[in-house]
Amino acid sequence: QVQLVESGGGLVQAGGSLRLSCAASRSLFTFNAIGWYRQAPGKERELVAVFSKGGSTNYADFVKGRFIISRDYAKNTVSLQMNSLKPEDTAAYYCKASDPWLDYWGQGTQVTVSS
Repeated sequence: QVQLVESGGGLVQAGGSLRLSCAASRSLFTFNAIGWYRQAPGKERELVAVFSKGGSTNYADFVKGRFIISRDYAKNTVSLQMNSLKPEDTAAYYCKASDPWLDYWGQGTQVTVSS
């Protein structure tokens, strides 16, 4: 069973920064894809940034130029540096990893951006 544990969420003012981390219970090399999604109240869960199979990195248009995804294979962690945060970035942020058989989700971490 894969465990993904997110951390780093919190309350920040608009224009501020936060860094989220996702610690995986096994090697990042075992996943086809790993990245971040978010879900705001009353909205569907949406992709934020992800490392896909083949090594590509994909960002949602609404975070391009503001968020940076990174990974540390030695620590089995994936991070999301979020800069220039906006109130509309307020959401629960989830780490998701996929292997050839299953998708795995973390429990989520709340990010709240005040105006």
